[in-house]
Amino acid sequence: MSDTNETAVRQNVRSWLEANWDPNLGLIEWRNKLIDSGWGAPHWPSQWHGRDLPVGMVPIVDEELERIGAVGVAKMGIRTLAAATILAHGSDLHKKRFLRRILTGEDTWCQLFSEPGSGSDLAGALTKAELRGNVWVINGQKVWTTSAHHADYGLLLARSDFDVTKHKGLSYFIIDMQQPGVEVVPLRQMNGHASFNQVFLTDAKVEPEFMVEHEGDGWSVATTTLMHERRGADALRRHHQAPIRPERIYQELAEEVCVALEPYKWYPQRAGRADLLIPRAQETGRIDDPIVRQEIAKVLIMQKCAEWAARRARAAHEHGRPQGPEGSIGKLASSNVARAANLVHTLISGADAMLSGEDSPMGGIIGEILVSTPAVSIAGGTDEIQKNIISERVLKMPKEPRLDTDRPFREVPKNALS
Repeated sequence: MSDTNETAVRQNVRSWLEANWDPNLGLIEWRNKLIDSGWGAPHWPSQWHGRDLPVGMVPIVDEELERIGAVGVAKMGIRTLAAATILAHGSDLHKKRFLRRILTGEDTWCQLFSEPGSGSDLAGALTKAELRGNVWVINGQKVWTTSAHHADYGLLLARSDFDVTKHKGLSYFIIDMQQPGVEVVPLRQMNGHASFNQVFLTDAKVEPEFMVEHEGDGWSVATTTLMHERRGADALRRHHQAPIRPERIYQELAEEVCVALEPYKWYPQRAGRADLLIPRAQETGRIDDPIVRQEIAKVLIMQKCAEWAARRARAAHEHGRPQGPEGSIGKLASSNVARAANLVHTLISGADAMLSGEDSPMGGIIGEILVSTPAVSIAGGTDEIQKNIISERVLKMPKEPRLDTDRPFREVPKNALS
């Protein structure tokens, strides 16, 4: 895209905002107006609320929104994965029914992938989808489901056929989370938070038109969702805060941010808080220890390399390149940074690192870091999964031997009853 065209995009969105932005509007009212203009998601197809612009133009639009203090469309949480998946694989019915309300923030979403018996082996899902008459009936259990307690809809991966190989027997659904037969139970974590939930599905219903793609296509659709999740793994570490202003739209935005980010408030700690290493070393006097300085330097170097990997992923996205393994590289890098930062915090704090709550250094922050960082190596696909992806797709190494991909899933040994 030439500078002239970039300039034209900037001028067009600036002119529209100056003519239309009104902080006294309600949040939903304003977002509908923004969506109708196409500036809410300018890289989306014009048929579906966008302007057919390259993804690289989105930062320009965001800069103009920020310049004038205007609120953008809803982007926090699983709704972004839902939108990306529906745009790539959804029917016109799905796009018409869900996309606008994702952008306005009226609907919240959760991701029903992980299960107690399959761990990182997502394709080993046992949740059963059975077609009874003209409706799919869902039975099973999901776990580690963020925001399920207030979600309107879920992205559901379930097994519709046990007599084909494991990857071919999966189907992908959009499920109503507010219906009878969906029970959400919070999980208390060792860091004291309860961001995740178990979800028990007992004869829950999905109409046939809310299957995404076709029966048996679930694995390919889920791969799209996961690639977007891994590519955006650092998004929730960025700071989201509503401006503290009296106008109606900012008040409503503050309420939305409070609810949407509640499950993620400990995410900065799970990332290792490398930003606190130097202040902590100075505060404790350990900055004079050459070994401590050396270990801090190692973490900061790793963090900068991870930042470059994340920038490469975002640049690929902005240039419209398809999802690739760079998301796995970035996610693995972030896991390495978190673990390394964890060790240095322990080195700096010594035995005090074992304290929790207000007795812990920084009013509990250091203790929370130490018990939260293991999560970053698990969530969104374990480090081992990311290493397999990198070895096979980047380094072109042969796949590791598998004994569960060439026979019907019904015959494959499992960790739970099917």
